[in-house]
Amino acid sequence: MATVAAHPAFVPASYRTDAMRAVRVWLYVLAALVVVMVAVGGATRLTGSGLSITEWRPVTGAIPPLSEAAWAAEFERYKQIPQYELLNRGMTLPEFKRIYAWEWGHRQLGRLIGLVFFLPLAWFWWRGLVSRRLALTLAAIGMLGAMQAGVGWIMVASGLEPGMTAVAPVKLAVHLVLASLILAAVVWVAAGLRLHVLPSGRTPGVLVALVMVQIALGGLVAGSKAGLTYNSWPLMDGAFLPAPDILFSTSPLIENFVDNLALVQLNHRLMAYLVVAVALWHAAATRTPGALAVGAMALAQAALGVVTLVLAVPLWAGLSHQLLAMLLLVTAVAHARGAFVRG
Repeated sequence: MATVAAHPAFVPASYRTDAMRAVRVWLYVLAALVVVMVAVGGATRLTGSGLSITEWRPVTGAIPPLSEAAWAAEFERYKQIPQYELLNRGMTLPEFKRIYAWEWGHRQLGRLIGLVFFLPLAWFWWRGLVSRRLALTLAAIGMLGAMQAGVGWIMVASGLEPGMTAVAPVKLAVHLVLASLILAAVVWVAAGLRLHVLPSGRTPGVLVALVMVQIALGGLVAGSKAGLTYNSWPLMDGAFLPAPDILFSTSPLIENFVDNLALVQLNHRLMAYLVVAVALWHAAATRTPGALAVGAMALAQAALGVVTLVLAVPLWAGLSHQLLAMLLLVTAVAHARGAFVRG
């Protein structure tokens, strides 16, 4: 049997079809784990837990403190960073354990995703169930995942700098965008393993690009906590567009796009309008299942964004908004890949 599997050209078509189905299921499971990872990352950020582990130990960090002495030492390390001094001074050990659990769980999930990715990939490759081209494509996605771990630590380290109580907004946005790229790549490959994949035109691809840009802008909003200001809609402090001296109050000009809360939030709003407009236009023009799904998802995400803003980002709304963004991306990528076409 091993000899047959090593030479897929001689394997019956039904066997190859079953093998591709298994690979596709594995990739969709992996995509689901990435979505969960993003959601847990969002919860870690919203609960202020992301800086609770002040060291990057890729291997030994998998083991949490197991004794009171170990917990005391970990807590003492946390007490040395600005977030504790400026925000959480007087925190108790049980309170520290709660925020530590979020960050530790986030990192553990990253390790789990690495195992779920590389072990099945090695098995499929060894058995000859994936072509060389597909295996190399998947290996490239795996390298993005390894890069993501490094970017995650760079992001955390930015929050440990003097005077910082949270991670740098740009680095948070990069971390989120890279996770989104990995998710999009996994779904693209999985959808392409169907028996029949038909071209879907240019607009679906444009929608994917717009959603990615919107996710990046959302990362800036999250990192700068811009969602805690201008908590009304459709106006911002009584105007659709704040005055130029508010939008561009920082010098140099480029810093307004990252640090100016009014401009950061406005950009996210305007891109949301563009995503919804293009998605609904595409749905009305084509009336295909994929286009309708993307249109409905974009409209729901925009509505949830408004609710999240008006309520000043409660935990449930912030997490739901981030999770729905990932589902919108998955739907848009699947549609662009032709996954909604029967075949």
